[in-house]
Amino acid sequence: MPEGTYHISSAVIATMPARTAAVLAEINKMEHVEVHGEGGGKIVVVIEGTSTGMLGECLTRMSLLDGVISANMVFEHVETEETGSDDRNIDAT
Repeated sequence: MPEGTYHISSAVIATMPARTAAVLAEINKMEHVEVHGEGGGKIVVVIEGTSTGMLGECLTRMSLLDGVISANMVFEHVETEETGSDDRNIDAT
């Protein structure tokens, strides 16, 4: 994996309505996860990490929470930080 690669994913977690509050509480304890919305038994989250595997592991942990019906990744984006020399030409005259 190249150094400086960062993955961002969104996911929708469907819950049993009676368990939504408990699922939210557990998700809020997870590192690299941010809740962006909740309603009607669905929770929208953003997961951030250094690899697709890290995102998948986090989504799997959410899917195994008591009261979760499904946990589905909706979108994944990969950012690569530019490293190395600065190729810009600067005329100092």
